Amino acid sequence: MTDTRMNEAPAPRAAADPTNALSREAVPVAQLAMVTLDAPDAAGLGDFWSKVLDWPVAYSDENYAMLTGPSHALGIGTIPDYKRPDWTDDGHKQFHLDLAADDVADAAARCVELGAERADPQPGETWVVLLDPAGHPFCISDAKNWG
Repeated sequence: MTDTRMNEAPAPRAAADPTNALSREAVPVAQLAMVTLDAPDAAGLGDFWSKVLDWPVAYSDENYAMLTGPSHALGIGTIPDYKRPDWTDDGHKQFHLDLAADDVADAAARCVELGAERADPQPGETWVVLLDPAGHPFCISDAKNWG
């Protein structure tokens, strides 16, 4: 007999009792739907990230691009006075993306071929820091380390 429940959407979580602090903590306030990057050229950066992640471009024009991944999306918005992040950032970096790859060196080399640049200096030995074409830092580390 085949269990068809595996293909069904999970049942919605019961609403939290607003008077019970413990039940409120068990239910997320929100879910991450998309990370959005600022850039000088949304379409160009969208093309770069589409090739790196192998995610399809759902929408792209001169002002905005959106890629759809397996569970989240990546948005890119054109900002007229875009300021490229500094590297090294001396602890002022706001965020960065962590990518997992089976072969870190090969993945880093392929990203460079697509338009990324290797960051200098490299702060670690088990990952590679790259800068996307708009200067956003991102790291590639061994997929085995992510469980």
